[in-house]
Amino acid sequence: MATQHTYRVIVRGKWDGLTPQSRAGLLADVDHHGLAHMQFTPEGALAYDRALHCFSYRFVIVSDAADGEEMAAALAEDKAERALKAAGLGFRELRSTVTDMDTMKINHKSR
Repeated sequence: MATQHTYRVIVRGKWDGLTPQSRAGLLADVDHHGLAHMQFTPEGALAYDRALHCFSYRFVIVSDAADGEEMAAALAEDKAERALKAAGLGFRELRSTVTDMDTMKINHKSR
């Protein structure tokens, strides 16, 4: 069995072609998608503000370490695309930032 790594992936994008109905729906729910609700989850956590210009999705992706960060980014972007399309929300310019939590160095302060 291959070694599994846990990745935290932030997928960022811009809203595009939102209908009046989708804009109204996003604005009605904006208080549940702000700074206080940002977290990394396997299903993804969507964050945006009232300007409805940009958004971010935060994912926890577990995949084979040999596949690397590129695969984690691709998996997260696919999840984000599917979720946004299922919700009928237009978007563009997806890009990802990946952190491998298993190789992350933690500096402890000396006492």
